[in-house]
Amino acid sequence: MPASDKPLDFLWFIPSSGDGAYLGSDLRARPGDPDYFRQIARAADRLGYSGVLIPTSVACEESFILAADLAAHTERLKFLVAVRPGTASPAYYARLASTLDRLSRGRLLLNIVVGGNAQELAGDGIFLPHDERYTHAREFFDVFNSLLETGEAHLDGTHIRAHHAKLGLPPFQKPRPPLYFGSSSDAAHDFAGDYVEKYLTWGEPPALVAEKIEAVRRAARAKGREVSFGIRLHFILRETDEEAWAAADRLISHLSDETISQAQEVQKNQSDSVGQERMRRLHEGRRDRLEVSPNLWAGVGLVRSGAGTALVGSPATVAARLREYQEIGIDTVIASGYPHLEEAYTVAELLFPEIGLKPAVPPLRPSFGAAQVFGGGGHGGNMKTGT
Repeated sequence: MPASDKPLDFLWFIPSSGDGAYLGSDLRARPGDPDYFRQIARAADRLGYSGVLIPTSVACEESFILAADLAAHTERLKFLVAVRPGTASPAYYARLASTLDRLSRGRLLLNIVVGGNAQELAGDGIFLPHDERYTHAREFFDVFNSLLETGEAHLDGTHIRAHHAKLGLPPFQKPRPPLYFGSSSDAAHDFAGDYVEKYLTWGEPPALVAEKIEAVRRAARAKGREVSFGIRLHFILRETDEEAWAAADRLISHLSDETISQAQEVQKNQSDSVGQERMRRLHEGRRDRLEVSPNLWAGVGLVRSGAGTALVGSPATVAARLREYQEIGIDTVIASGYPHLEEAYTVAELLFPEIGLKPAVPPLRPSFGAAQVFGGGGHGGNMKTGT
């Protein structure tokens, strides 16, 4: 079966730092709230998303704790939760991961986050140069993986010392929850080839994504390993291409040039992330350079750090763009849209039928067999067609 004919694994996003209808504006903004996160998670659970990404930063709720709460309010949904080497010991993270995997009965995915904003890293006590952070991460995951897979680990490393470490309770998944990871530097590609099950890229044009996939695949195969690939994208889906592009324009209609300038200054000067710089260079902060590839729009990245691109268009158009990514090796999508509750429904209702995905919960029968159309919710109920 061609790669583009296989159904994508489709995850959604929990906006744990807050949500809104307009970027760069407090108009119709939604502060982060646990009840709202549960709404999104329950919607994703029944609409057919396989999981949700829970982000990590000083502006976000702590991802392990939030995932534990959401797991109690969902049935099938998996949780892609961050492990940040250097913020705690590998033994402590192993206990967190094992417990959450056991409590959720195997619904834990682990997202390795090595880099990010330099000021935030310093606040967490991490002062290592860019490439040395990956040397540290290797030692960290040597201990972490050994504990989850065997219950014990021992290492006298340059950065990590763990003497006869023990893990009393194994995770639900065997041998451990899978490791996801995204970064764009050469050091990151080598790390991915050695350690992770799934490499993630932010939404760059397909040719650039293909180069990263090939680099990671080559690094993995040199060690006798295989890695699968995913992409992190925003989505602006509407019934027609014209409506979708109008929605993209509305999303940044309250975004001022001053706010763009401030955001771009932070992205350029406070991060040593290669991936962040690649995102920034797609548009250079300019409103007239936002369609960086057919239907790939960089307007989100004018103000948002991290993933800054969206696929924009009708269901047929966006499905065609996704097939282009599938053909170069992408099998997983981590998606989002603003606001996240409404757009979870929009993407599922418009795009999922186009790409062969179905709701996790089959709909209840609306009638005893006669076809019906929505009648506006009046006292008479829906209308039977043909009558």
